[in-house]
Amino acid sequence: MVTKDKRIDAYISKSADFAKPILIHLRKLVHQGCPDVTETMKWSFPHFDYKGMMCAMSAFKQHCAFGFWKAKLMDDYDKTLYPNGENAMGHFGQVKSLKDLPSDKVLLKYIKEAVRLNDDGVKIKRKPLSKIKKPLVVPPDMKKALNADKQARQNFEGFSYSQKKDYIEWITEAKADDTRQRRLTTAIEWIGDGKSRNWKYERK
Repeated sequence: MVTKDKRIDAYISKSADFAKPILIHLRKLVHQGCPDVTETMKWSFPHFDYKGMMCAMSAFKQHCAFGFWKAKLMDDYDKTLYPNGENAMGHFGQVKSLKDLPSDKVLLKYIKEAVRLNDDGVKIKRKPLSKIKKPLVVPPDMKKALNADKQARQNFEGFSYSQKKDYIEWITEAKADDTRQRRLTTAIEWIGDGKSRNWKYERK
C-alpha cells in the first residue's frame, strides 16, 4: 500500500504550475521503483527514504531538481547524472518540463540502483576533515564585485570560514564563463542580503 506524506501533497500544491506535473511524476516513479519507500520532509523539501536516505526532489521559481543521496556510487546508465559537469543537489540539471528528464525506463533503473545500494548497506566514504584551515583566496572577479557593493563586502567579511569557502568554491568550480558570471551575480545578491550559499536548505 502506497503511503504518502501530506506535507509533500501541500508542497506540490504550493509549487509553480510548471513544477506540479514534474513533482507528481517523479513521486510516482519513486513509489513504482521502491514500493516500500517512506516519504518525509527534510530541509523544507520532499525526501524519499528506504533503509536510509535515498533521493529527494525540490521546486524553485523556474526549475525543479531531483537527486540521489548516493549518486556518486551509482552506475550512470544513460550518462545523464551531473550534466555539464555540474555537481549540485539536482543530478539531472535544471528540470523545467518533463522533457528534461530521462525516460521513465532510465529513471526507474536509477531508482532501483539506489534501492540496491541501501539494501546492501553501501556507505558513502567520507574524507576525514582536516583540522587545519587553508587560507581562503577570493578570486579577482569576486573581490572586485564585493568591493563594488559595500553591504555585500561587509556581510562577506562577517561570514564564517565555511560560509566564505562555500561561495568561493561555487564561483571557482563553474565550468563556463557565463555560468561563472551568473553565479557571481547571484552570490553578490545573496551575500548582500546576509544569506549563506545554502540558505534555501537551512532549517528555519
